[in-house]
Amino acid sequence: MLAVIAKLTVAEGKEEAFEEVMLGLAAQVRENEPGNRLYELCKDEDGNYLVMELYEDADALAAHGQSEHFKAAGGGFKGLMAGPPEIQRLQVVGGADK
Repeated sequence: MLAVIAKLTVAEGKEEAFEEVMLGLAAQVRENEPGNRLYELCKDEDGNYLVMELYEDADALAAHGQSEHFKAAGGGFKGLMAGPPEIQRLQVVGGADK
């Protein structure tokens, strides 16, 4: 099982629009990607956004990146981001993949 944590820097004043686009993408991921186990938008107390993702395997992660809904969502983020995402990929250790 693979985990991904994506730190997203949103332009000031664009948070509401960003959340709308991101939550729409999250719904599409959950509906259309059987290899995805978790895709959640999170926000810390300072207003920083993270997406927590969990995939059954490398094929499921690759399918996510190639999905039509993921590609289509890209245009929705134009003008909302203050920088590129910081992506951390992790191997799940222990019983979560059973």
